[in-house]
Amino acid sequence: MATATAYILLIFLITTPPFCSSSELTDESFMSMLISQTGLDFLKQLLVNNAIASITPLHLPQIEKAVKLPFLGQIDVELSNITIYHVDVPSSFIKPGDTGIAIVASGTSCNLSMNWHYSYGTWLVPVSISDSGLASVQVEGMEIGLTLGLKIHEGVIDISLLEGGCYVKDIIIKLDGGASWLYQGMVDAFQGQIASAVENAIAKALEEGVLKLETFLEGLPKEIPVDDIASLNVTLVNDPLMNNNSIGLEINGLFTRTEKGKVSTVFRKNSQSSVSCTNSPKMLGILLDEAVFNSASALYYNAEFMLWTVDTLPDQSMLNTAWWRYLIPQLYKKYPNDDMNLNISLSAPPVVRISPHGISATVYADLIIDVLEGGNIVPVVCISLVIRGSGSVKVVQNNLAGSLQLNDFTMQLKWSQIGKLHMYLIQPVVWTLIETVCLPYANARLGKGFPLPIIHGFTLQNAEIVFSDSAVTVCSDVTFTDSYNHSKLLEYPNRWIQKFV
Repeated sequence: MATATAYILLIFLITTPPFCSSSELTDESFMSMLISQTGLDFLKQLLVNNAIASITPLHLPQIEKAVKLPFLGQIDVELSNITIYHVDVPSSFIKPGDTGIAIVASGTSCNLSMNWHYSYGTWLVPVSISDSGLASVQVEGMEIGLTLGLKIHEGVIDISLLEGGCYVKDIIIKLDGGASWLYQGMVDAFQGQIASAVENAIAKALEEGVLKLETFLEGLPKEIPVDDIASLNVTLVNDPLMNNNSIGLEINGLFTRTEKGKVSTVFRKNSQSSVSCTNSPKMLGILLDEAVFNSASALYYNAEFMLWTVDTLPDQSMLNTAWWRYLIPQLYKKYPNDDMNLNISLSAPPVVRISPHGISATVYADLIIDVLEGGNIVPVVCISLVIRGSGSVKVVQNNLAGSLQLNDFTMQLKWSQIGKLHMYLIQPVVWTLIETVCLPYANARLGKGFPLPIIHGFTLQNAEIVFSDSAVTVCSDVTFTDSYNHSKLLEYPNRWIQKFV
């Protein structure tokens, strides 16, 4: 049951703050997550089975007792090596409330094995009499439950065990070998003590599981790496939003510089939308404000990552002034038959807008024509471009990936070393360059996407994309990868996060 507690939280919590000072933190969230009752039920069904594995075998303390039987007098009985080796949970549920999560397993039964030994002396026989053997115990009608309180403190989930315990209803004891006439005496003498031992052992396992989870959460990474430049800030802000059928979390969600922990610029949340997957009831909903995408574009722009020198084209002749002699005659006249490069750089961060109809993007770029003359690179023309496109997003494994298609663009001569240009002659060529060279390059990078906060070992399945004002929501079911060794999750947090993305 302790492991179940850990997994239920870990599936949707990435909880520690990024490397930054308190002045750099923001109370705003740009990413939200909602776990529906369907999702919680899926987790419960999966995790109760894993909880059973985590507490079995469970060893109970040795029990000693003096029993008085008619005609025989006092018999000293000892039960040792008491072990719970099997637990069966036919019914269980998980229910969020106003202040925490209740997890209850009802009608639970378990099987115990033990060694028994007795000895006694009687006036009929002048010597001590003893015997020993094995016993099996069936515990039925157990109720196991705990309630966890969830709070956010300085970007970290603060877990408290509000209530937890185990209640045993019935016990059946069966002796294997030895004196069967002691059966009723054993039942009368030890039923209560065995029940109490089982209840205490289960309750202690619950407490240890919560403490282990707290330690694990303290060691979680501060951010999700995207690449060598960017990371995703997954700091939790505000307390969880809980009702009787779902749990909501608010996450910072902005992109930060890797190993620097700084948001590239200041953003404000544009949307007050909440996670909604009502038209397609899924286990999990993840809402991303358009500021998440704009923080990525600003970060890569400020990192001077969006610079591109084009020195190879499908039609390589285009990178020689002779190809341009009818479009830009003065270029060919001044630099006859010289090779060229095309330098493309962003002049401002791309701007992403999200509406109920989809995603649009505006890209501001400069196209510089360089001539390679005598081993020197000579910039001769700079054309300013404003490119407008429409985008699409999709889920690839646990990443949110995208693509962009060209709608239209405008161009303007920014400066020239060779005089004025006829822009209408150049525009079709630039259109072709954008569609055949720039967009495939950009889409190859967008296609890799960035990681959504999903624990390794779990994969999004049958994901759907829902657009709203200033936000996009991923509505998805979750499947579990059987090959993943989840039993080692709490023991090796560093190994876990390396596989997170």
